[in-house]
Amino acid sequence: MNIALIAHDRKKQQMVNFCIAYQKILEAHTLYATGTTGKKISDATGLKVNRFLSGPLGGDQQIGAKIAENSMDLVLFFRDPLMAQPHEPDITALLRLCDVHNIPVATNIATAEILLKGLERGDFHWRTI
Repeated sequence: MNIALIAHDRKKQQMVNFCIAYQKILEAHTLYATGTTGKKISDATGLKVNRFLSGPLGGDQQIGAKIAENSMDLVLFFRDPLMAQPHEPDITALLRLCDVHNIPVATNIATAEILLKGLERGDFHWRTI
C-alpha cells in the first residue's frame, strides 16, 4: 500500500515519534513524504521514504497528483490547526482530492492510529468497494 506522510512544522516531531512507534507496520508499505518530514522520518527510523518537495514548495501538490492518478492509498497528514499556513489552498486541495477519490486521510495522531491498526489487521478494503 502507498502511504503519504505529511506534517506541519510544529507536528514533525509527533510524526517522527508516530513512525517510530508504528515502524513495524509502516515498513511493510511504500512510504512517501514531503521533503523535510520524509528526511526526519528516514533519519530517525531507517525506513525507506520516497521524498517529494517541501509542502510549501509543491510537495502537497505532488502528493495530490499521486492521489488523482490513483497511486496513493492512505494519507497521514498531521496538521497544525492553530498556525496559519502560507500554502493553505494547497492543503485544502489535497484534502479535497482525498474526499473525491475516497482516500482515507488522518489529520491527527488519534485517527492515524486507528487507520494503521485497522491496516495491520486487514480491516480496510476501500480500494475494492
